[in-house]
Amino acid sequence: METKPFVVQNAESRLNHHLSGLFGVSSLAWTGHLVHVAIPGSRGEYVRWSNFLDIPPHPQGLGPLLTGQWNLYAQNPDSSSHLFNTSQGAGTAILTLLGGFHPQTQSLWLTDIAHHHLAIAFIFLIAGHMYRTNFGIGHSIKDLLEAHIPPGGRLGRGHKGLYDTINNSIHFQLGLALASLGVITSLVAQHMYSLPAYAFIAQDFTTQAALYTHHQYIAGFIMTGAFAHGAIFFIRDYNPTQNEDNVLARMLDHKEAIISHLSWASLFLGFHTLGLYVHNDVMLAFGTPEKQILIEPIFAQWIQSAHGKTSYGFDVLLSSTSGPAFNAGRNIWLPGWLNAVNENKNSLFLPIGPGDFLVHHAIALGLHTTTLILVKGALDARGSKLMPDKKDFGYSFPCDGPGRGGTCDISAWDAFYLAVFWMLNTIGWVTFYWHWKHITLWQGNVSQFNESSTYLMGWLRDYLWLNSSQLINGYNPFGMNSLSVWAWMFLFGHLVWATGFMFLISWRGYWQELIETLAWAHERTPLANLIRWRDKPVALSIVQARLVGLAHFSVGYIFTYAAFLIASTSGKFG
Repeated sequence: METKPFVVQNAESRLNHHLSGLFGVSSLAWTGHLVHVAIPGSRGEYVRWSNFLDIPPHPQGLGPLLTGQWNLYAQNPDSSSHLFNTSQGAGTAILTLLGGFHPQTQSLWLTDIAHHHLAIAFIFLIAGHMYRTNFGIGHSIKDLLEAHIPPGGRLGRGHKGLYDTINNSIHFQLGLALASLGVITSLVAQHMYSLPAYAFIAQDFTTQAALYTHHQYIAGFIMTGAFAHGAIFFIRDYNPTQNEDNVLARMLDHKEAIISHLSWASLFLGFHTLGLYVHNDVMLAFGTPEKQILIEPIFAQWIQSAHGKTSYGFDVLLSSTSGPAFNAGRNIWLPGWLNAVNENKNSLFLPIGPGDFLVHHAIALGLHTTTLILVKGALDARGSKLMPDKKDFGYSFPCDGPGRGGTCDISAWDAFYLAVFWMLNTIGWVTFYWHWKHITLWQGNVSQFNESSTYLMGWLRDYLWLNSSQLINGYNPFGMNSLSVWAWMFLFGHLVWATGFMFLISWRGYWQELIETLAWAHERTPLANLIRWRDKPVALSIVQARLVGLAHFSVGYIFTYAAFLIASTSGKFG
């Protein structure tokens, strides 16, 4: 194992630095900006470097803070009746718990956002002082891990050995960091549209669609990368003696159970979901739509109801108008939340039905299959029954020669390569779902999604074909329209994507023979043969061709969908 720089081996200092220094201080600084600049700005006060020391953000200044009367900062918030050119002035509150959205901008209240970031800063500044560095106080991560013996000894030696294993492997650390970042990026996608933080962004539909799609794709690449580096850790950095019978070793010991359970889940989801979709397709084709199998997502609807959505009539928890939680919510905490959940002008807790139920399970199939491929790649990276010495061949190898059948395509790199296709297809389903549901929501014809999303022909005809027709028609004999540039990008994306298959489905010997023929012709052509090469050209290796093909597939896929998404949204809403 090569030596690592000290900075990646000092877990406690890194934790303190990231928690306090990055999250804590930056959240506090953002609160400061919101309170001193943004909130006054939203009320018509122009705060800049020249005057920011002269304008107190609250009429009582630091008084409430120093006297412990913090609730004064929440009094007199902005209200919906405050409009320009009216006698009603803006509020003075700087830290509130209003909940819901500003009625004009359709974004979260700035004073709520400031309060949130102040709370985050407080928590993280404390969290960043919890770990032992040079001063002999605070927690030692190693002590914490080793003290954590699971009850009944059911996990062997528990977390013993993990501290040094993680500290001494950059790939393990990168895998953990990417896994966290991937989840966070996907959460950003989900929250930017459902809880918009920027003024009027909720009314810019093309921006909303592009931001959601962008963050989901980025999340997919980051998450698959986490597993790739996890596999590299197992090949290059894992020490079996150091991790004997701890949780890491036990993952490897029962990997067959993990992989086969994931396989079962994927098969179950795939066959049942496809079976329902295809049954519904056949019923539509035979003219008997009433014979579709339509399943209401009652558990998800119950969860939405518990959070305050009343339209389903469940009358439970926050949607129970006679309950204490409902009444407290009207007055004490987040009074605007229940209004926001129940009005139809935002994307918070959208109503769901049988179409959502089906596509949810299609996405679950994609997620489980992607995970299956990635987890199998990492758990089998060191070796398998078929190839016990796999770790000696490194992260990416094509095969172990002709004498050892079945050793092609089983390197950890191959698992990553296969998983990226599943990841891209899964995010395709995710973004199709999000986009179609929102297009119908924004246009006011939600019934189109509800009725057409329960069978595959509906997705193909009423989402993909219907929304790409303008795009395909970007140039025609009568001239062009404002979508023409996207029409070209749509075509170009398809070209890039399709070219990938030349590399993905290519038997290497064909290209090798072709190159040798071309080299022969080159050497016998006057003038051309003045140009020579040091080494004879050869076809791409199997692994190289897969990488090129994967890059084409990914880039073409994203270009094509980007053009479709932006053009179909902006063509309708400007």
